[in-house]
Amino acid sequence: MQAMKPHAVTWAAGFALVSMLTMGHVTQAAQSSPDDDPNKVASWLDFRAGTFQDRPIDAHGDAVIKLDAPKRAADAAIVPISIIAQFPQTPTRYIRKIYLFIDQNPEPYAGWFEFTPESGRASIETRVRVEDYTFMRAIAETNDGRLYSAVRFVKASGGCSAPAGKDDEAAAANVGKMRLRTEGAAPAGQPQLAQLMISHPNRTGMAMNQITRMYASAYYVRKIDVTYAGKPVMTANVNFSISENPNFRFYFMPRGSGELKAAVQDTQKHVFESAISVPAQGVAAQPAPAHM
Repeated sequence: MQAMKPHAVTWAAGFALVSMLTMGHVTQAAQSSPDDDPNKVASWLDFRAGTFQDRPIDAHGDAVIKLDAPKRAADAAIVPISIIAQFPQTPTRYIRKIYLFIDQNPEPYAGWFEFTPESGRASIETRVRVEDYTFMRAIAETNDGRLYSAVRFVKASGGCSAPAGKDDEAAAANVGKMRLRTEGAAPAGQPQLAQLMISHPNRTGMAMNQITRMYASAYYVRKIDVTYAGKPVMTANVNFSISENPNFRFYFMPRGSGELKAAVQDTQKHVFESAISVPAQGVAAQPAPAHM
């Protein structure tokens, strides 16, 4: 296949830039540093005003939530993060929701994760894209309506515009394949760790295909619902800030034997499902097969 003519390449690049500006993003990598005041970032102030209005956010919420992310990412397209709850989920006190915000991404609001007392622990691990040096924030909302934040500064760039790991045909052939599994066997009465791996390109719409020299449209996992024994334990509503082939580690509280089930929907309204039987605590779980 022949390379595009110069004016076509210019058009494609211009289209990508327009897309980024439409989402309200102008790169600020040169202006972002760990010494900046995280409470004065314009994109964060806009989101805070629109989402939380004048509700106070405790910036010293270490007793509620912690955010772990590398200071300098080895790969900006695959930045591992952990949002760690500091207390177990109970009917009387639990984290209801965690918001994830990456200030300098083209779409700073990466999404939210919702939990219940059945989650056992409201912790989540995943991998994200980071476009520019940025503050990253996790905002936890407890069941009494209070808000707590954890903030990290991450040095990374180009994660949202980086080329995909596979070509479009190879990625399309595996879309929707999933692996759901538990990790080890939790002691009786303790939360069980689980992992969900999804084969999906999670395209941002800003990465040039290195073969066609065109920009493929955005296409990514939008919603994830995980239940155990028919009860919700983790719901996620996310966007392309989640890396290619989304990967999530989370907890649930097993009570006897039951089925752990994940339902995933993407922006083209495809729905993928996977389920495994979870034995009673103290018994090793069987590896989960891949499901379409």
